[in-house]
Amino acid sequence: MPEVTIQIGGRDFQVSCQDGEESYLYAAAKLLDDEAQVLSDQIGRMPESRMLLMAGLMLADKSAATEERIKSLEAKLADREAVLEQIRNAPPPEPERVEVAVVPPLVTDTLAELAARAEALADMVEEKSRA
Repeated sequence: MPEVTIQIGGRDFQVSCQDGEESYLYAAAKLLDDEAQVLSDQIGRMPESRMLLMAGLMLADKSAATEERIKSLEAKLADREAVLEQIRNAPPPEPERVEVAVVPPLVTDTLAELAARAEALADMVEEKSRA
């Protein structure tokens, strides 16, 4: 089991950890040291046990706030996922009905007559152009 020297609040501590866990230990010690440094800057020198206790409590407070924030975000995420699930399971919307206007027979008859006249005129123009 490796022994590691960490520094917290300007003081060295010898601690043991599992093989491969050294980087995690250094990271955790850095967090604790940052809090101890804040205390040292604000209060000055204090007994080791009090410094460690206060730094640990400050970290615990931050951890509790983070956990509350995570729970809040998880609740929001669950709500959004429920809404998404409702949308996914909802039946598709009904297609919009387009009403087709009924063309009166008089209009269709008139258009047919105009088309016939246009074709007759086109035939006359074609015959004159050949001659």
